[in-house]
Amino acid sequence: MVTVTSRLNVMNRLGRAMADPTRSRLLLTLLEGPAYPAELARALELTRPNVSNHLACLRDCGIVVAEPEGRKTRYKIADPHLTRALNALVETTLSVDEHAPCLDPACSVASCENAGAEV
Repeated sequence: MVTVTSRLNVMNRLGRAMADPTRSRLLLTLLEGPAYPAELARALELTRPNVSNHLACLRDCGIVVAEPEGRKTRYKIADPHLTRALNALVETTLSVDEHAPCLDPACSVASCENAGAEV
């Protein structure tokens, strides 16, 4: 049974994860696909220890999972539903900027320039 307390805990974990700019950058990168810490550090111009610390936080929040592959560990968003929700959040946030184009070609929002567009 989902309770107000459990929903509040989920919101707090998500908020904690996204409140830090580095963690947000990591999440945006992982939305593109799984990655290794060394790749993330290079792509985001961060140190590997910094990336590892932030990935540990995201893992503790239940947002990413670590998949051991031999001596390496690959990180990805924990669940496809979460990936979809995070992408929707990013798209919704972008739509608040009136100059940002809608990212959904099949958007059904009446005031959107893509509303009713063919896919």
